[in-house]
Amino acid sequence: MSFPVLICDDSALARKQMARSLPATLNANITFAEHGLEALQILQQQTFKLMFLDLTMPELDGFGTLEEIKSRGISTPVVVVSGDIQPKAKERVMALGAKAFIQKPIDVNVLKEVLRTLIEPASLPKIVTPVSFELPALRRRDIYMEVANVAIGRAADALARHFDVFVHLPLPNVNIFEVTELHMALRDLADNVHVSGVCQGFSGEGIAGEALVLLSDTSVSDLKKLMKVPAESEDLEELELLMDVSNILVGSFLNGLGAQAEVRFFQSSPVLLGQHITIDSVIDSTAGSFSKTMTFEVSYTIEDTSIRCDLLFMFVDESLPLLDSKLAYLMEDF
Repeated sequence: MSFPVLICDDSALARKQMARSLPATLNANITFAEHGLEALQILQQQTFKLMFLDLTMPELDGFGTLEEIKSRGISTPVVVVSGDIQPKAKERVMALGAKAFIQKPIDVNVLKEVLRTLIEPASLPKIVTPVSFELPALRRRDIYMEVANVAIGRAADALARHFDVFVHLPLPNVNIFEVTELHMALRDLADNVHVSGVCQGFSGEGIAGEALVLLSDTSVSDLKKLMKVPAESEDLEELELLMDVSNILVGSFLNGLGAQAEVRFFQSSPVLLGQHITIDSVIDSTAGSFSKTMTFEVSYTIEDTSIRCDLLFMFVDESLPLLDSKLAYLMEDF
């Protein structure tokens, strides 16, 4: 007798890791969904004894999926598995009916403990008959998307804890750009508004690059209100706030990336690119640094404010083979 399980995650790597982490004794019969809408369609047609759900997904995210599961009266127990580890994110999913929360990358021992608490021993199969299922095929970009997803989750958590807010965590963008394409992406990122920008270099075991943190003028104003800094305060206080945000985001992202790649990254002190300047001025400041680059890009927003913070990591081309090598273990079966 098999144990039907639904795994919902937009990341092929995460779906594979989740499936591989389930103990053989569970005799899991696994069905995959790539986003919440697909999962809801499957739940209407099939019955499952357990569901594993990501939070950051296209079409319908994990929060919306939990709301729909609750409103439709679907009784399948849900375990959230996510890189969004903010305290307020955990509180929200538990309030929406999730039975447990496991952070990414998944810890097999934590998973076993969760299964032990959720599954009655009597419901486990007495005789294990292996159930075959097709694992997702992985591409290089799948690896980088999931690694970036975990790292931006660490950065969002650090920002949320520092300012005691809820940070909306979007899907990251991972691209390899020629320098002209990078400049176009920067213009799209800032939507051609006036921004304040900070740059920080980073390196570790031959892997190097630069991080850009961009805040629009309206975001800076709202951030000052959030921190109860007078609106008419001097530029120096505003600069300290920018540097603070940059150190939090860049440092925690690199820690998250380094933990997965087993690399200790070092970051330079933040350098101000300019305050209340055009995005073209930011581009001029970065011109000549790269000919080709891989980028991780994400735009954080803070709930109940108009604050949007754009974070862009640019890796020099020579770093990519080294980073590929460090993350090669994720392509392997385990």
